[in-house]
Amino acid sequence: MPTIIMGKLASKIDGSIRGKAMAFLQKLSTDDTTPGLHVEPINDCADPRVRTGRVDEFWRAVMFRLDGDGETHYVIHGIWPHDDAIAVAQRVRLKVNPINGLPQIDEIAPPTMALPVTPPPAVAPTAKPLFVRLGHSRIDLVDTLGLPDDVADQAMAAADEDAVLDLAQRHEGWIGTILVDLGAGDTVEAIVARMQLEKTTSSGDADADVLQSLKRPAAALQYAFIDDQDELRRVIEEGDFGAWRIFLHPEQRRYVDRSYNGPFRLSGGAGTGKTIVLIHRARALARRKPDARIVLTTFTTNLAEALGDGLTHLDPRVPQAKALGQPGVYVAGVDALAAAVLRGAGSGVTDAIREVLGEERSAPLARAGGTRWREVVESTGTTLPHELANETFLSTEYAHIVLPNKIHDEAGYLRVRRPGRSVALDRAKRSAVWALISAYRAQSRIDGSLDFTEAAVVAAAYLAKQTDRTADHVLVDEGQDLSPTHWLLLRALAGEHPDDLFIAEDSHQRIYGTRVILGRYGVAIVGRSQRLTLNYRTTAQNLHYAMATLEGGEYVDLEDEPEATGYRSARTGPAPIVESIDSLAGELQAIVGHVRAWLDAGDAPDTIAVLVQDRFHRDRVVTALTENGIPARAVDRDRPPAERVPVMTMHRAKGTEFSKVVLVVGKPSPAELARLESLNPAERADAELRARSLRYVAATRARDELVVVSRS
Repeated sequence: MPTIIMGKLASKIDGSIRGKAMAFLQKLSTDDTTPGLHVEPINDCADPRVRTGRVDEFWRAVMFRLDGDGETHYVIHGIWPHDDAIAVAQRVRLKVNPINGLPQIDEIAPPTMALPVTPPPAVAPTAKPLFVRLGHSRIDLVDTLGLPDDVADQAMAAADEDAVLDLAQRHEGWIGTILVDLGAGDTVEAIVARMQLEKTTSSGDADADVLQSLKRPAAALQYAFIDDQDELRRVIEEGDFGAWRIFLHPEQRRYVDRSYNGPFRLSGGAGTGKTIVLIHRARALARRKPDARIVLTTFTTNLAEALGDGLTHLDPRVPQAKALGQPGVYVAGVDALAAAVLRGAGSGVTDAIREVLGEERSAPLARAGGTRWREVVESTGTTLPHELANETFLSTEYAHIVLPNKIHDEAGYLRVRRPGRSVALDRAKRSAVWALISAYRAQSRIDGSLDFTEAAVVAAAYLAKQTDRTADHVLVDEGQDLSPTHWLLLRALAGEHPDDLFIAEDSHQRIYGTRVILGRYGVAIVGRSQRLTLNYRTTAQNLHYAMATLEGGEYVDLEDEPEATGYRSARTGPAPIVESIDSLAGELQAIVGHVRAWLDAGDAPDTIAVLVQDRFHRDRVVTALTENGIPARAVDRDRPPAERVPVMTMHRAKGTEFSKVVLVVGKPSPAELARLESLNPAERADAELRARSLRYVAATRARDELVVVSRS
């Protein structure tokens, strides 16, 4: 049975022939001598290994046949109309780049014609080209990185980063990636190391040399060995939109496969592929050890469902466990993990509650309402100033100080250290704070419930007493949004051993809760952290807008270090449209206009989204769209609809992506302004950081086009 090696160009098959392409490739992977396939060599071709195959009367596949490793391989280059396919097949040649060891397809011009040459971008007479300013030389590009001569010439003439990005987009795979990295200021040496480039010598077997080059890490940017027909079907059916599941950057692949002697943190901006790495790593761990118990978790239920869907799309054969502690990958939100631990604890939960709270709760599986802190503040007299006597300060103090230290009484609270808390409390204020905490716990004793932070730390206390750990590997997405008690739970869930915790996070996307320093909660990641910088989702123009929303903010990562930026995009597109509207009616009219224009241009409803600040405004937008004949639906906990334009809050949009987005922003409401005014300065500053992050998250949901409607 031949092996199919799918190129990225081939994955961009026209939707009208995907079914026929699928049938052709399935037959080819079963038996390339099947009647009707017409797998044939081409006369007068540049590469004798090139073949064409009959997809139907009109369409032909162009591919290369390689015989090595004891079997036949077909590298699928693409599918074209018959005459075009013959012309392509005659002039393409697959070879190994001798400088970097990677596969490369050249187009050889027939003797009677010359291939069109794209002129280099114009450079102002007084301006030096970008690569000259960055210190790159043509020798570096050709003799060290292996870029083709014509690409190197155009790159050396490019005036700025936009011109380099335009050039990069005309070249799939490693060539485009190297250009983007060079344009962002990376050194040649750093690129060589990251992409594992190395010179090669011929073994004398041309087919074997090409096959070896196709297995190199950087080749995975453009080529994928398809294991079976189910995987082939997914590549064809999903096309380029799902290509991330197959084609990985060598740096991403390194984090998928590498083993770590303890917790590891992978950071990176929106769209850099952290979640992709996490899903691929879950599959790799499951393949490496089929009986391993792997937990894949994140902050919200919606995001957890997206992780499960992503794993299914990547490889439906990976077993997803139905219960915590079973072999396979168990996917759940972190609060659902705590609930699963407590359900399985039986009578042992009573001792854990007593250890954490110093008291008992009659209904540990019930959760306290989200308004309890506010109710306690409103019903309990206190001498605290308003910037301390509010639910934000009290809930944070409870989650960061009281629960992790298992404080039972006022005496314990008076003694405890409070690292990371920006507000100093003297003895009198501590006593007043404890009085409110006592009132909060008294309310919870009435119905016997635990709140979410209590449930997590109680589950952690229970797990810490068990002799056998519940999970072998814990993979965490959106780690920046987790609370201290969540980290205590995950630390106890995994135990301490190689490859115990793998954490993906981006402090610029922290939109829930306050910042956490992992070292304070038993998760030591110092020396085991790396950062992704290349954005695969968002165009450079949209990314620039999103990053501008963060300017002026001071962001700190999970190691208590300043969070770096420096992200760049591998894609280009139109600049975001920013409209300032002075009325609600005008705002709704603008939203309707943009959405209607996209739909009229042929965009599918589920590739468009409208993102707003709150549910009240979401419902008004849905009403406006439907009244104007546009199918729309408000999205809350459910999944975005397939046949209607989804309208959702910016918080709900976390973990989603769309081709085109209308982002609706405005000034905070009077109620929100009053809430911010009630906070102490440090917490107010942190809330403002989260507001910036929320807008950044929302803007980076757009892959191609972004419209920002701002009401003044």
